[in-house]
Amino acid sequence: MIDASSPSLAPSLAPSLGSSRASPLFLREREIRRGIELLYFGYTSMIRGADTILEEKGLGRAHHRALYFIARQPGLAVSDLLRLLAITKQSLSRVLADLMRMQFVEQSVGTLDRRQRLLMLTDAGMAMEARLFEVLRERMSGAYAAAGQQAVSGFWAVLAGLIPPTDRAMIEELDRQARIAIQSRAGDRKATAAPADPEVQD
Repeated sequence: MIDASSPSLAPSLAPSLGSSRASPLFLREREIRRGIELLYFGYTSMIRGADTILEEKGLGRAHHRALYFIARQPGLAVSDLLRLLAITKQSLSRVLADLMRMQFVEQSVGTLDRRQRLLMLTDAGMAMEARLFEVLRERMSGAYAAAGQQAVSGFWAVLAGLIPPTDRAMIEELDRQARIAIQSRAGDRKATAAPADPEVQD
């Protein structure tokens, strides 16, 4: 079994990982396997710190993903979260039960469709998700900065290509809703910060 942390292995691998370029024959098995390996080890390394935080609370990656997507789209319907996570209803029920028991998530009834169950993070849930995101942000931003804008765009294109066409609209909608939420919060902050109209004196 290969130990990636072995002193004899790490020095010879580290310098070439970030500086190597894809071969013009990038569809060969060697290049495909290299991409799979980098994706696997990169993700494992990125998520390791978050896993440690989750373990402290007795939670797992499914709980993390639920917290992440609810944070991205407050008021997310349970049915939409089920599609995003691509897990069974039973599994999602257990995940949400754990998060609500720990008071990380709260559920409300839809205003237009009372059959809907809408999910929001509590203050404790937002703090937990922010703590987890900060670990991921630190790793991703470091890798982004080292690779540069063009490489990041290529990385996004490859990952988007891995998503089935039927699911891409769902991901785009998630991003669109997140942008709307950000703009709404920015508008609220501006309204709060705006000075009141001066009082007219007779």
